[in-house]
Amino acid sequence: MTWVKICGMTNLEDARAAIEAGAQAVGFVFWDRSPRKIDPEKARKIVRELPPNIEKVGVFVDHSLEDVQRTAEAVGLSAAQLHADHYAKSTAEVFALRKRDPDLKLILVCPAEKFLENNESFFASEETRRLMFALMLDSGTKQVPGGTGIVFNWTKAHNAVRKAIVILPIIVAGGLTPANVGEAIARFEPFGVDVSTGVEREPGKKDPEKVRSFLRAVRRAEQVLGKSG
Repeated sequence: MTWVKICGMTNLEDARAAIEAGAQAVGFVFWDRSPRKIDPEKARKIVRELPPNIEKVGVFVDHSLEDVQRTAEAVGLSAAQLHADHYAKSTAEVFALRKRDPDLKLILVCPAEKFLENNESFFASEETRRLMFALMLDSGTKQVPGGTGIVFNWTKAHNAVRKAIVILPIIVAGGLTPANVGEAIARFEPFGVDVSTGVEREPGKKDPEKVRSFLRAVRRAEQVLGKSG
């Protein structure tokens, strides 16, 4: 079954709607410049009302790794999503966070264009693959790391992503909507998909019907591939 994360949560109502629709994960953005930014204390109050089996993912862009760990602990996050381009530290230092907190799953976000240029570097180390929960491919840039609502070049990325999926869980993000997520799953057969702007009524507020439509489209695509259940 495809792992689905609905990102950019700012209120309990939207988080519950995502879970009721069938999402396995919800995301909270802690980047100050995002229109979906949420205060850690508010996120904590939402998280404590959610089922324990749901992944609670914190999205971090330019926080120190110490801040990431502190926020994860304070909020009750199960995973941290790090935008790799915004961390000057080496991969080894980033993964030190995982070693300090073995229960905190790590999702590294990479712009798809950069992945196409350097995809072999993500598979160089068996330890890297072991410590990383998944690699997310997005259409973001250094200036706007996510939530752009723009689809990356699926045709150009197809072969590299299909090759990568054999050895590393890949989450496809960037411009997904109820109308195109089925095509993304058919093209890449990814571990997961991530959506924010594509199911919003306005920045920071989800449209429940779009959320349900997105999940229905994911499950239909799985049925076509024979991967449901």
